[in-house]
Order: sequence, then C-alpha cells, then structure tokens
Amino acid sequence: ALIGKQGARVMSLADGRRKMSKSDPNEDTRINVVDEADAIKRKVKRCTTDTIVGIELNNPDRPEAANLLKLLALVTESTPEEAEASCRDDNWGTFKGKLTEALVEYLTPIQSRYKRLLGDETYLKERLEVGQIRAREVAGETLSNVEKAMGIGL
Repeated sequence: ALIGKQGARVMSLADGRRKMSKSDPNEDTRINVVDEADAIKRKVKRCTTDTIVGIELNNPDRPEAANLLKLLALVTESTPEEAEASCRDDNWGTFKGKLTEALVEYLTPIQSRYKRLLGDETYLKERLEVGQIRAREVAGETLSNVEKAMGIGL
C-alpha cells in the first residue's frame, strides 16, 4: 500500500480529534509536503498542546499528545509506543524540537524529488501523455460496458 495504516489518518495540529486536511483554511493545522523547514518549525511550535509535562500516548484526555507522538512515529518509522518511550519525560519544547527535526529530515528527500520532477518539463509532458492514453483506454472500456448493459451499440 502506498499509505500504510499508521499514516492513513493524521490528525490536525490544532485539534487532535480532527483529521488533518489540506482544505482547512488555516494553514497552521497541517504540514504540507512542500513546506519549508521554517514553516514546519513555526507550525509545530504553534500546534495545540496542554500544560502537562511528559508526553503520553494512551491518555484520552490528551489527544494532542497522542496525535503528535503518532506523527513522530510515522516520520521516524517507529511505533507510537517507541516514540512515547523516547519522549515520555520531555517537556513540550523539547518534544516539539524533536518532532520538527524529524519532519524536516523525513520531508527533505521528498521535496528534493518533487522540485526535480517539477523542473523537468519533458518528463512531465511524457507522464501527461501516458496518463491521457491510459484514461482514454479506461473510458473506452467503461463506455463499451455501459453500452452492452443498455443493449445499444451492439
């Protein structure tokens, strides 16, 4: 699978009970794949937390703590439990620093590839042409199936 179970539902930076969404008008609720390191740092620094020292995974009264631990686990390719064990005694400032560093490290190679591909006009045109051909094939098959089902075009 392209997106594993752990990364399928990433929660908002503003509310650990709501799903992170690119359609949310507030940019600070999410980390975009193309966000620069400074933007990531700013967003993580501003994300919703509580006043309790220590980072817990399974406390239902601390959804933001669980959310941020799961996000850390996702980008460090560890389990949420492993992330919790490594950060359990951290204060929020220390934890947010670790999370920011991990996010930047995780996203940097993705961003580099994105920029490289975006700058390769020949590659992009080729991919569009291949996609267009495939879309026509699929649409033709679908139309043929619909015509057969309706008893027309035989």
